[in-house]
Order: sequence, then C-alpha cells, then structure tokens
Amino acid sequence: MGGSDGSAANADKRPNELLASWFVRSGWSKGELARQVNRRARQLGANHISTDTSRVRRWLDGENPREPIPRILSELFSERFGCVVAVEDLGLRPAHQSPSVSGIDLPWTGPQTVAMISEFSRSDLMLARRGFLGTSLALSAGPSLIEPVQRWLVPSPASLREGTPPASPSGRARGRLSQPELDLLETTTVMFRKWDAQCGGGLRRKAVVGQLHEVTDLLQEPQPEATARRLFKVAAELAELAGWMSYDVGLQPTAQKYFVLALHAAKEAGDKPLGSYILSSMSRQMIHLGRPEDALELIHLAQYGSRDCASPRTQAMLYAMEARAYANMGQPGRCKRAVRMAEDTFADAEDWDEPDPDWIRFFSEAELYAENSHSFRDLAYVAGRSPTYASLAEPLMRKAVDRFAEDGEHQRSYALNLIGMATVHLLQREPEQSAVLTKRALEVAKKVRSERVNTRIRKTVDTAVRDFGDLREIVELTDHLATHLPETAEAV
Repeated sequence: MGGSDGSAANADKRPNELLASWFVRSGWSKGELARQVNRRARQLGANHISTDTSRVRRWLDGENPREPIPRILSELFSERFGCVVAVEDLGLRPAHQSPSVSGIDLPWTGPQTVAMISEFSRSDLMLARRGFLGTSLALSAGPSLIEPVQRWLVPSPASLREGTPPASPSGRARGRLSQPELDLLETTTVMFRKWDAQCGGGLRRKAVVGQLHEVTDLLQEPQPEATARRLFKVAAELAELAGWMSYDVGLQPTAQKYFVLALHAAKEAGDKPLGSYILSSMSRQMIHLGRPEDALELIHLAQYGSRDCASPRTQAMLYAMEARAYANMGQPGRCKRAVRMAEDTFADAEDWDEPDPDWIRFFSEAELYAENSHSFRDLAYVAGRSPTYASLAEPLMRKAVDRFAEDGEHQRSYALNLIGMATVHLLQREPEQSAVLTKRALEVAKKVRSERVNTRIRKTVDTAVRDFGDLREIVELTDHLATHLPETAEAV
C-alpha cells in the first residue's frame, strides 16, 4: 500500500490511546471510518488517498498519518460529537504548533485582507460542497483562536486609507462607484440578512458568498478613501453573514474562517461596533461547540474594543452573550449579573439619538427575552436539571415565543424559541406541553432550512424519549418527527 493514504512509518510505535478513545465513543467501525476518510479526501481533491480497515488499525496502533488525514479526522470527529476535536486531541501531533497552522492567524493589512476574502469566497463557490475548502481549513479553539483575534485591537498601518489603492489585476481602473451603486450594495446586504432570518442559512448562502466575491473585485480597483471604507464595511457584513449561514447549516470550519475574515474587513473599515458584533457571532459558535471559556474571551474582547462607541442595543446584546457564556461555565452569580446588565442597558436603547445599524436591529425585546431565558435554561442543565433555574427561564421564554409568533420576519428565531420552551417543560417534568411545542417547532422548521434548528429538535425529542418514552404523547411525537424531519446528513 506504500504511501497511498498519506501515512508515515514510525519506529518505536505505541498505541494511540487518545485516538482509540474518540474512535470507540463514535460507534463507528474501522471500515466506516475508512470510508468517511476516503469520501472527505475526495471532496478535498486528495484523490491519492485510499484508506482501508488495516490502515485505520495501524493509526490506532500508533502510526502517524500524513496531512491531510489528521485534519480530516479532526473534522469528522468534531462533527460527530458537536464540539471541537482538535488534531492534538486525537494524539496525532505535538500540541505546541504555530497558530498560523490553523488558518486563523492572518495578516492585518488591507490588500491582503481583500486577497484572502477573494480567494476563500472563490474556493467556496467553486467547491460548494460541505464547506471543505482545503487541507488548511480546520476549527481553531483556545489560544490558537483567541491570540490572533486579539490583534483586532492593535492599531495597524492603514493601507487603503493612506491613499495607496491596490493595483487592478487587469491593469486598468473599472471606474469609480457612484453613490447610488454603493447604496444598492448596502441595501442588498440588508435584503440578504432578512432572507436569512426568514428562511435559514441553507437557501441563500451561495448568493451571499457570490456577492462577497463581487465586492472584493471592487476593492481591488482604485477607490477613494471614503468609498474603500464603505466597501470594506459591506465586505465585513457579507463575510459575517456568510459565516453565520455556514454555522446555521453545520459548516463549522467554514463559518469560523468567514468570521475571522469579516473581523479583518471591519478593522479596515474602522468600524469597531461591527467588529464587536462579529466577535459575538464567533462567541455563539463557541458556545454551540461546547467551548464557553473561548466564548467568554471573545465577548470580553468585543466589549473592550467597542466600549466607547457601541450603542446601548449592541452593548445589551454583548451582555446577553456574556450571560450565556457564564451559564455554560456554571457560574450563576456572574450569569445573573450579566442578565441584569443586558436588561438595564437595553432599556436605554429607546433614548439613543442615533439610528442603529441594520446588523443589530435583530436584537429586539423578543431577542433579549430569548437570550436571557436560554441563559437560565443552560444554567438549569449545568446545575443538574435544576428546577429553580428552569422556573427563571420559563416566563422569559414564554414572552420570547409570544413575540416571535407575532413577527413573521424571524421564523428561525421563532422555531428556536419554541424548542427552547419545549426543553424548559422537559426540565419541569411536563412532557405533554413539551410535545405540543416541539410539534409546532417542526411545522416552522419545514419553512426554514437550518440544520441548527433540525439538530435541536432531534436532541429535544431524544431527551423526551429518554425521560418519558412510554408516554403516549412522546410516542406520537417520535412518529411525527420521523415523518416530518427524516434523518439527514449533518451539513448540506
């Protein structure tokens, strides 16, 4: 078999106990893991890889495979367990690596930011299959994520802002953008954001990525300083939205890369509040992936970086996300304090003189109730299904559900909060009410292409079956789930 699957022979091998542990818990057979590795390798264009059960056995026995196999295994196990499983966690390379290996530690300069967004969006559009855009793409967590992102705060030499526009790749100027053309780009971004809220990330993701690529083309033409700043702002918003949609459909490494590129573009635009919003999206992703400590560091970075310029609505959103992180870390005192700060700061939003940017308008009273109720719900889980915290979550979740029911624009949020309310009823040992709400969430989910919504519904039903499986309403719910939400791949 030679090196056909990218393995390197090792002298003095010892069994890889870390890899074996993840493998056993996955429930996969050696043959299934080999098939998944081969399938992923073909998606990456690494057609020379041909893994079989004997090769998997050698990895478990301590043989170190060459790239891209370690990254492929990291992606496969991360998706399987719903949390970041780094290459180091699999015992496949030394833990101390340069952060640049992750693809997150990128140069903070205007022309390079444009080039990186252009190349990444082009690759995404070309491959457009499950977001696997090359062997350099893997989830980052811990210091390899936080340390590069902290450089958002460091002043850097302004490239485009000093009047040195990048050269046009074609050698000629395309002509300067008019005010109406810039306005149209910004309105299109607003429209994409509405589509995402109504339909989920799956239906319009490619359109957003295509628009982002077009904007980077414009940024590679000579532009006046004010125009370049506005274009960078549009690029930042589109890259954040592409990341958010990727996150929504389960493409986690792709989402993280877009978020980081969005942060770079926001820095070039000189828009600190927008940068803090992008960091909050990264924080949500880390909570979803079971990394609340990383989420908290990202939120604190966002709060510090925008402390003198963020509107009350933006500050309230950041406090609510801080509460979510503390809840998932099992720190009720700090969680409750952040919830109060979110409520108090949101109350100041109506007296704010300046109009809020479109990207934060989603953070309505309904969203405030939703975030704070989820914080208490998460605390209940961390505290061993505590009825005390579940009772704090219940009235806030009810208000969120009622308000989203009246709002036709945010269907995904409505579905997520119906599921949230269903989980609260399970915590309160009220399975009949939980079944009613989960069925309602299933109806909304059919209109929203969101793997995040689908996964949460499935997890809620699994919990209901585990705790109340003999109850007639739960038996009917499982049948309803099988009919209306058949099992699909984790990502599309």
